[in-house]
Amino acid sequence: MNASAIIRTENISKAYGKTTVLKNIDLSVMAGEFTAVMGPSGSGKSTLMNVLSTIDRFTGGDVWLEGQSLLALDKKELRRFRQERMGFIFQEYNLLDTLTVKENILLPLSLRKVKAGELNGKLMPIVQALNIADLLDKYPSELSGGQKQRTACARAIITQPAIVFADEPTGALDSRSATQLLEELTSLNGLFGTTLLMVTHDVYAASYCKRVIFLRDGAIVNELYAGEQSQQAFYDRILETQSLLGGKLR
Repeated sequence: MNASAIIRTENISKAYGKTTVLKNIDLSVMAGEFTAVMGPSGSGKSTLMNVLSTIDRFTGGDVWLEGQSLLALDKKELRRFRQERMGFIFQEYNLLDTLTVKENILLPLSLRKVKAGELNGKLMPIVQALNIADLLDKYPSELSGGQKQRTACARAIITQPAIVFADEPTGALDSRSATQLLEELTSLNGLFGTTLLMVTHDVYAASYCKRVIFLRDGAIVNELYAGEQSQQAFYDRILETQSLLGGKLR
């Protein structure tokens, strides 16, 4: 296994009863990649994310996270691995209304009993990169959708996880807020080397990534790399591939 691979899967499958949702998927996600997973409804993209993030168990094959086989971990070890090495960004933010922005972001560290003197040093670089340093004393009810999602992003990476999983992070945002979030995710990826795996149906969102994986009927059917091309050129390639694969991947 390549030492820089955060995730590697070998022949993984997932079935619910007689229905097979994932079919023998081989996949590697390298450290520092910003990767999108696209596919039509029912293609298995959410199931794939749930399997890779240990939320759901796979039926066949194996998954390695940072070189650790998930088959070798029991439920308690999987939960600890998920809490310590993964971050999550959801479409609906999942912020606690009774906590300030600062308290929401620092909650994962507080649960780990990180010393108070260390918290500010971990907090400020992230909130500055996400342009929410002036919102720390506000409550979620006082924030726009974009501000809530950037707060959720800060919470996801405050623990310096090996990988952050983002499930349709722009799905509830207007176009301006979505663009701002994607630009800041790109910045986080560049500044901190954060590995990001994003499920999205949005070609525009996917065009910010370095790599796009296309799923259909539970299998990987294509993938694209941005390389040195412009975002517009990559957008056009994603759109063309989507069209060749049968229309909108929603």
